[in-house]
Amino acid sequence: MTGEHIVRAYDDELKHLDNLVARMGGLAEAQLAAATEALNRRDRDAASRIADRDSEIDALEAEINTFALRVLALRQPLAEDLRTVVAALKTAGDLERIGDYVRNMANRTGALANAPTVGDTALTISRMGRLVQSMIKNVLDAYVRRDVQLADDVRDCDQEVDQLHTSLFRELLTYMKEDPRTITTCTHLLFIAKNIERMGDHVTDIAEHVHAMILGEEPAPGRPKGDLSSFTVVGPGAQEEEPVA
Repeated sequence: MTGEHIVRAYDDELKHLDNLVARMGGLAEAQLAAATEALNRRDRDAASRIADRDSEIDALEAEINTFALRVLALRQPLAEDLRTVVAALKTAGDLERIGDYVRNMANRTGALANAPTVGDTALTISRMGRLVQSMIKNVLDAYVRRDVQLADDVRDCDQEVDQLHTSLFRELLTYMKEDPRTITTCTHLLFIAKNIERMGDHVTDIAEHVHAMILGEEPAPGRPKGDLSSFTVVGPGAQEEEPVA
């Protein structure tokens, strides 16, 4: 917020809304870090605990929704204040989806606990996880500090996540083609990689909410996209097309 209201309680309510979003985002970030580590160790017990904690993220989303609707009803905010409440509602929805993807990642880690490793694919997935984790941290900083440049920088980072996903997708397809015994493991890894790629998309959406909250307008359309997995074919004469922006 750029200024204080005559009613101090109103300022406190908006600050409380920010704090709830920060708590929810911090939990999502911690869950992703833990899920990435559990995957590296093939730790079924840790993965199970991570999946169970998704209910905490869901509970925070419900609390944010209830509190934001109360502010809308009682304060009838306008301009910047209205954008703050709307951004909180949208951001909570994106963080809830990130939590769902982390839960799915943890569940598949349990299935991979006794599976053989496939090349260096786990390292690439870990790199994707760390990158998205960093994006979550930075977008939360942008949200709390009202830093539009940082939000825009996070938005641009998603291209690297997309490129890593495309590279890993191609690599896993190659392993499955060359050795059918890897199909089960590679399929779970493909879904995990896609989960992380979708998390990056939701972080990008949050960055766009922050941009709109601060400036009152959506960021310029046509952000760079690097995910070519939908067009990837492995084999003789295979060609890839550019994605539609």
